[in-house]
Amino acid sequence: QLVESGGGLVQAGGSLRLSCAASLRTFINYPMAWFRQPPGKEREFVAAISNGGSTYYTNSVKGRFTMSRDNAKITVYLQINSLQPEDTGIYYCAASRIFHGTASREIVDYDTWGQGTQVTVSS
Repeated sequence: QLVESGGGLVQAGGSLRLSCAASLRTFINYPMAWFRQPPGKEREFVAAISNGGSTYYTNSVKGRFTMSRDNAKITVYLQINSLQPEDTGIYYCAASRIFHGTASREIVDYDTWGQGTQVTVSS
């Protein structure tokens, strides 16, 4: 129900825009988030957006990543600037139909996931 796109191989300092398209219009009511899984590491929170558009970021990406949503297209985006090698990983989009706050940073609060898109940053 969630399909990510936009990943790729970029040099350090470059930019990417990831997209996550939802299949159902009801997703405009849900908080959404991006998580990533670096090679050999656990999945980690990157950014979240409430159904009202409030955004939240992990400290390491503040000022470089921007999450947004376009409810008309039922799509969320993650604009990634100033990419660093440590940003390498599989990026997953997630939606929460079960969390009743504004947005969550916790994996367990998200019940719908995309298949992921690979981001590789070369130094």
